[in-house]
Amino acid sequence: MLTNKRILLIIGGGIAAFKSLDLIRRLRDQGASVTPVLTRAAEEFVTPLSVSALAAAKVYRDLFDLTDEAEMGHIELSRAADLVVVAPATADLMAKMAHGHANDLASTLLMATDKPVLIAPAMNVRMWEHAATRRNLATLQGDGVLVVGPDQGNMACGEYGPGRMSDVPDIIGAVAAALRNGPLKGRHVIVTSGPTHEPIDPVRYIANRSSGAQGTALAVALRDLGARVSFVTGPADVPPPGGVDVIAVETAAEMEQAVAAALPADAAVFAAAVADWRVLNASGSKMKKDASGNAPALEFAENPDILAGVSQLSAGRPGLVVGFAAETDDVVANATAKRLRKGCDWIVANDVSPSTGIMGGDENAIILISDAGADVWPRMPKAEVARRLAQRITDALDGG
Repeated sequence: MLTNKRILLIIGGGIAAFKSLDLIRRLRDQGASVTPVLTRAAEEFVTPLSVSALAAAKVYRDLFDLTDEAEMGHIELSRAADLVVVAPATADLMAKMAHGHANDLASTLLMATDKPVLIAPAMNVRMWEHAATRRNLATLQGDGVLVVGPDQGNMACGEYGPGRMSDVPDIIGAVAAALRNGPLKGRHVIVTSGPTHEPIDPVRYIANRSSGAQGTALAVALRDLGARVSFVTGPADVPPPGGVDVIAVETAAEMEQAVAAALPADAAVFAAAVADWRVLNASGSKMKKDASGNAPALEFAENPDILAGVSQLSAGRPGLVVGFAAETDDVVANATAKRLRKGCDWIVANDVSPSTGIMGGDENAIILISDAGADVWPRMPKAEVARRLAQRITDALDGG
């Protein structure tokens, strides 16, 4: 998959640096060559000898090594690769990148390169959520730096939350996506996925049974065809894929804002199962039972219609807008009416009655509804549905 690709791997100084050893091994298993660069801090976590042995290549460490400058200067080193990967990308490295610092070999290479850069952030949850890191991340993404992760989970420091470096297979997927020259290269596609959670109080919410599996599979398929994918996901069971721009949201209002911020796009696919209503009188404190035994009265309001809003844009509308319709009765009739009502180009309809096992399952059986009519697809794995749908999107964008 990565045969003859040249990766310049910059290893930052964090506990996640140990994952870089496995990353090197797997990149080479995929046919890539790896030129490793260690920061001074990284040497506190992994040794140059272990990195060199796994990479079967010299480790670069010092900007002012005159022998290296004679053999391969930092300018040449920064441009001899097909892709520069920073893993782990610490808060300090991200800050240096965002502000154009060049005071060591790693930061100088990142300033001097003319090749795409992919970072895999890793840091304490508070550092990841700090306003400075958020600003730096936004700056880097605005500069075209690709980002994979971080993931959420337990950390070496004992805290829990976002900040763990992505698993190696996800980073490999992001590397492959960054280097891929597929038919959707240069195209931007927005994909929404998962459920939304509409709060009742701080511990309760309204949701649905969507796992996010179909939306995630579609993001992967579009990524594998070379598209830049903005993946707007609610709190899904399925983790987001690597190699896409992940925007995590909770509510329908947050999803609407994230989609608007991701525009313009060549296509938008709304696979998320967005809650139709939100609670107007949501409580800021946990609701308690009272002696009367009466349940609290909840007041509802309609959530924004994200699909209709994008479909009916007068300016900046994506060239192709695809909605999803999860139905339990009269699937074709209801989905056809939904397409006309919303103004989208296609509707992907499916029967999510409990007996089908589709919602939350590994398979799907869809009906693709467009101006051409209803195209019934056989039941198949969701990954295969995604591949076929991604190819249809490719054909449509190419005028086929």
